Amino acid sequence: MTLRRERALVSQASLPAFKPHVRLQFDPVRGAWALLSPEKVFWPDEVSLDILRLCDGHNSMEQIQQRLAAQYEAPADEIAHDVEAFMQEWSDRSLVTL
Repeated sequence: MTLRRERALVSQASLPAFKPHVRLQFDPVRGAWALLSPEKVFWPDEVSLDILRLCDGHNSMEQIQQRLAAQYEAPADEIAHDVEAFMQEWSDRSLVTL
């Protein structure tokens, strides 16, 4: 018997949040932020970190895109696809709930 995990799909109404086993933590030795998960450590770049910091379960994807658009002075519709693809990848890795 094979159990299949159903894939959650990102939508504008999604409220991304870290899964219980995941946390964002500053590493003072490296002077960088790390996303910690059991047996894995991810070192997000500056843009990824800006997205991940908004994953609190309260900000919708639409709100995240609007905030990033304002922060980077870019049209929200131009960054929407990249932000959605990023979030879908992190959800597929079981790091973020939608």
